[in-house]
Parts: sequence; C-alpha cells; structure tokens
Amino acid sequence: MGESVAEATITAWLKEVGDTVELDEAIVEIATDKVDSEVPSEVEGTLVEILFEKDAVVEVGQTIAVIETDGGDFVATEPAPKVEVAPQEVEQVEKTVEAAIEITNTPISKNSDSGKFFSPLVRKIAETEGVSMQELEKLAGSGKDGRVTKDDILSYVENRTAAPIVEQPKVTQAKPVAKEVAKPAPVSVNGGDEIIEMTRMGKLVSKHMVDSVQTSAHVQSFIEIDVTNIVKWRGKVKDVFFAREGEKLTFTPILMHAVATTIKKYPMINIAVQGDSIIKKKNINLGMAAALPDGNLIVPVIKNADQLNLVGMTKQVNDLANRARNNQLKPDEIQGGTYTVTNVGSFGSVMGTPIINQPQVAILALGAIRKVPAVIETSEGDFIGIRQKMFVSHSYDHRVVNGALGGMFIKTLKETLEAWDLNQDF
Repeated sequence: MGESVAEATITAWLKEVGDTVELDEAIVEIATDKVDSEVPSEVEGTLVEILFEKDAVVEVGQTIAVIETDGGDFVATEPAPKVEVAPQEVEQVEKTVEAAIEITNTPISKNSDSGKFFSPLVRKIAETEGVSMQELEKLAGSGKDGRVTKDDILSYVENRTAAPIVEQPKVTQAKPVAKEVAKPAPVSVNGGDEIIEMTRMGKLVSKHMVDSVQTSAHVQSFIEIDVTNIVKWRGKVKDVFFAREGEKLTFTPILMHAVATTIKKYPMINIAVQGDSIIKKKNINLGMAAALPDGNLIVPVIKNADQLNLVGMTKQVNDLANRARNNQLKPDEIQGGTYTVTNVGSFGSVMGTPIINQPQVAILALGAIRKVPAVIETSEGDFIGIRQKMFVSHSYDHRVVNGALGGMFIKTLKETLEAWDLNQDF
C-alpha cells in the first residue's frame, strides 16, 4: 500500500467464507484517508477464514483472511502436555488475575500523555491481556518512530512475570477547567427539507480543511499573467503532440511544469513545519487537486515533478486525473505531496483563495484563462489589444513564509510563463 500508509479500514468484503477465489480477483475493499481500493487475491483457492470484519481498522502487514490453495496440506499441531497444578497455586493465580483486571480493565487511549501513539490492534491486545497504559508507556517499540507493534506487545505479554499486581494508592487530582467551545448555531429544519448524510470522504475533507485553518496563518497574494503566447503555442502543436505521444496536451501540465521549475528556484516554499522546526523537503512532489464525480476533492501527487519534461508531466497529469475520476488511485499516490496546485478556472472561476493542504505551507490556485483588453507596450508607443490572461492566487502559511517570498514566487512564475517561446519544441 505504500511506505507512508500505516493502516486501513475494511469497508466491504466482496467474497464470503467458502467462496472460490481466482488469481487477481478482488476480495475486499479498503479505505485509507481519501482513497478506496480493492485488494486482489495473490493466489487461487477457497476463502476459508475472514479475520477482520467490516469497519475494522487493520495495520499494514496484518493477515486479514486465509485462502486454502489446491494441494495445500494442513499441519496439525500436537497438543501440549498436561501439567498438574496444585490447588493452592490455582487459587493464587486466580487472585492475581482478579487484581490485574480490577486495575487495568480500562480502555487504552490512542495517544498517551507523552504523545506516544498506539494502533487499534495494540490497544485491543493490551486491554485483553490487562496491560496498563503505564506499562505501554515504558515499552520500547520496534516500529517506525518507536511505535509499539503487535510483536512488541505480544512479546511483552509472553515474558511478563506472573507476580501479583499491587494496587497503588489513588491520588486525587484537581479536575482541569474545561474550555468553553463555541457551539454551532442550531439549524432549523422544515418539513420539506432533505437531510443528507455526509460521505466518509466528505467528513475527512471537512475535518482536514478546518484543521488547516486552525493550524496555519493563511495569507494570499494575487498576480495576473499574460498567457497569450502559451495559448497560441498549444493551438499550434496540440495535434502533433497527440499524434506523436498519444496524449492530449492541456494547459494543466504546461502550468504544472512551470510551477515545478519555480519551486526549484525558491526551495523555502517547499517545506513543512513540525513544532518549532522547519523541514526542508529534498523532493518536489506536486499535488494536483482533482474534482470527483460525487463533488468531493482528491489530491493525487506527481513525485519528483522537477525531473519531468513537458511530455512526462503531461502523461503523469492525464494518468492521475483519469484514474482519480474512476476511483482507481492507489493509497500511496495521494501521499507525500510538498506543494499543491488547484485549477479553479476549470469551473469558470476567475480566482480563488485555496486552503493549504497540511502539512504543506503553500498552495496555488489557477484562474480561468480569459480574453481581455490590455495595454501593449512597444517601441513605437502603447496601444490596446486583445490578450489571453489569467489570475493566479497564492495562499501561504505566514508563520514561515513572509510576503516577500510568497510574492516573489508568483512573480517569477509570471515571468517564466510570459517568456514562453512560440517556436520551441516539446
């Protein structure tokens, strides 16, 4: 599922226990962040066991089902030898278990007080085995960033001594004063109104946008760009481009290519913020906001965009856009973006003020290309002419990107696009 994906939610099983499964046949649907994907079978056989039900959250690498293949033999494990235990030892163990349940039979939270993250699977094992939050805090994890894995918690449970747990005296702490949270104004619903439940993706996008506004200090800069030469050049070469490359040449890859070139000149726009530290990204991974048929938005990512020529950029843009519309993106294809471009002009908007796609620090909105009267300066004087122009809006995080950098970035982008050579090849 990609290196950056840690867990997924099972949304639907396409096969039931006892069903025959073909090679590469989809058997389950999963969801991660904004992408729904089908998981194909790697073998032919019969589905004999489903280990996680619908809506379960599963860590990457976990076994979710068992398929019996033709010719497969089951190896029967021999029963463990019977061990005689004295009655007084049984009584002592029962008391120990009861004490442990009294103390640790409380739900384990997703994050500890120190910020340590525990996956749903680890929390479930801890609660089942009576492992307290204090014990989990001290447990050294072998996963990424010290995360406690399934093997870590099972190894700890296996090696943990069976000594009785001594309950510590309870310490009464003053309850924190709850902060007042502004409640949304109630909405009156009339008899003819229709109540529509938000989709899962809609809820994720909604939360992501609100979190971004609360995290970043949004500031916008605007600039108007004369793209007449680009419009003329595309009109001249688009048929030859399609005949040679088999791809339609739209304005989007041309503009995305120019954005990647500009980011290379201003690497401090290609950063992320973590606490009081700035992470300067090595790779330029361009997010490309794409509208889905259901009205939601998804942002597939073009990895190492600065290393692509115009032909390569066009192929990437067309491929990701087509698969986004058909819900065929892979989870890792929406991860790892360092800068995002959204084309509000595709809906006829002249300009927009986009919200930053966290944890990035900037986003560019491309307005519609319009024919407008403009003053044209020549050596023989100024005159009025018809030009193709567009507005570009640049939203950036004022915590780390000041107005000079944010403004110079789009000024350089303007200079790059307006200097387009009508006679260049692709």
